[in-house]
Amino acid sequence: MTHSLSDRDAALLQVRDLTKVYREGDRERAVLRGLDLSIQEGEFVVLLGRSGSGKSTLLNLISGLDVPTAGTVRYGTTDLTALSEQDRTLFRRRHIGFVFQSFNLIPTLTVAENILLPLELSGDLDAEERERALSFLGEVGLRDRADSFPDRLSGGEQQRVAIARALAHAPDLILADEPTGNLDYKTGRQVMELLDRLVRQAGRTMLVATHDRDLRRVADHVLSLQGGVLHDEGAAAAER
Repeated sequence: MTHSLSDRDAALLQVRDLTKVYREGDRERAVLRGLDLSIQEGEFVVLLGRSGSGKSTLLNLISGLDVPTAGTVRYGTTDLTALSEQDRTLFRRRHIGFVFQSFNLIPTLTVAENILLPLELSGDLDAEERERALSFLGEVGLRDRADSFPDRLSGGEQQRVAIARALAHAPDLILADEPTGNLDYKTGRQVMELLDRLVRQAGRTMLVATHDRDLRRVADHVLSLQGGVLHDEGAAAAER
């Protein structure tokens, strides 16, 4: 699959000249410096970088959880950086799914309720959508745990619930921030293989931020973030 940091053709996501500067006392610290990035629809991209390299900051900007100091984040014709905080929240609920290192499941909700939450928040929870969303529990092998609470599940099971939740509302883009960071090696590999299969099966687009270079093997394309600058490491499909 052809990919370029600056290719504008048919991109689902286009990031242009993205800069994020934080003020620390009298000093400024640039975390991201003029990043350009395009991700095509259906592409699975791995973003490599050490802890503290700015990966989470980039994902927060792409999702509209934070706003850049300069630059734009565009989904098709929608400039996310031009929207109000409320409109960014509404856009995120409909178009973006998340998988986090710490799972971010709500402990007082059952597994099924956690998965249905994105649909409830976006007002799309009719009977058909409910059944479709819960079908992902079967896909991740946890249909029999629908009424369990998160603290009754292992770390790997909680992350599988988080994957089902991320896919439940059929988002255009799924963002995963160190999704294997709290898992042992074997469980982490199983989770990534599941995520890879389900995202491709659903025809979705994926950006995974990680320090784990082994995850190159599941990617269509690999990027790295070093010193606030994005580097293109090329296609990775041949490595799988």
